[in-house]
Amino acid sequence: MRAARLIKMVLLLQSRPSMTAAELARELEVSERTVTRDAQALGEAGVPVYADRGRAGGYRLIGGYRTRLTGLDRDEAAALFLSGVPGALREMGLEDAASAARLKVSAALLPSLRDAPASAGRRFHLDAPAWWQEPGTPEHLPAVARAVWADLALRVVYRRRDGESVERLLEPYGLVLKAGVWYVCARAGGERPGFRVYRLDRFDEVARSGEAFVRDESFDLAGFWAERAASFARAMLRETVLVRVSTAGAARLPYVTGDRESVLAALEAAEADGRGRVTVALAVESYDVAYEQLMPLGPEVEVLEPTALRERFTAAARAMGGLYGGSPGGRDGVAR
Repeated sequence: MRAARLIKMVLLLQSRPSMTAAELARELEVSERTVTRDAQALGEAGVPVYADRGRAGGYRLIGGYRTRLTGLDRDEAAALFLSGVPGALREMGLEDAASAARLKVSAALLPSLRDAPASAGRRFHLDAPAWWQEPGTPEHLPAVARAVWADLALRVVYRRRDGESVERLLEPYGLVLKAGVWYVCARAGGERPGFRVYRLDRFDEVARSGEAFVRDESFDLAGFWAERAASFARAMLRETVLVRVSTAGAARLPYVTGDRESVLAALEAAEADGRGRVTVALAVESYDVAYEQLMPLGPEVEVLEPTALRERFTAAARAMGGLYGGSPGGRDGVAR
């Protein structure tokens, strides 16, 4: 336990010019007194940790000290090689850099861990696109990726959902790959400044503005994406459908609709009728989408409202009854 903490402390100090005892204590989840003892232990072991005294003081490594990656165990080494996504790196134009980095890390590993990259590759593969979707690489992805890494502003021509093209000056903060689709999270200027999400396959033109931007270090890419994704999902649910479902239908309902969390919440608040069925108010994208999603449940679901959707299910049920009401086949191929 302590050995792993000491290694982490050295790596933290390697990555920054200096750190205070409070910062190290927070990162290592120990007390400042423990940080002091660990720094002394590292010094006694030959690691040149220097303590700057005073209110603005802290700990730093002197003499350009760098540690080799001999503190990794097998699980850590394997996890390190799982952190890259080969397809995404290739699409961003970073495949050569990633390959070189993997070679350098492999060379620094202990001989007993040299098989970690191959072992990880044999056990894990990420296939990001959904089924039956042909993955495509947006034309301007490499250029946008370079701008993200270098904090360079971009002038883009963006095609909105309504088909209108608009010009935008963007500060690209981060890239997100979601179900095979690339998005860029960027801060936009103009009349409506702020952070927004753009689909890269809607970029018709991309050009560097030649200006670097100052990144807001408080921006949390993962948190921003999670918030926007949840907001987008909620905004898509514009209509409400009232249904009565059986026990089997209730079990399947969260898996046939688009928003599993909202369905589970609706089922939690549902009213039972005492005959093995519950009445549920579902938020749906549209009545057409609700028809496509609920139809696979067959007799396990009954649409109560709206009337137009119920009538649509009624017509479908009558048509199904006509097909299956008698023996298969007939002179005209329709069941009688």
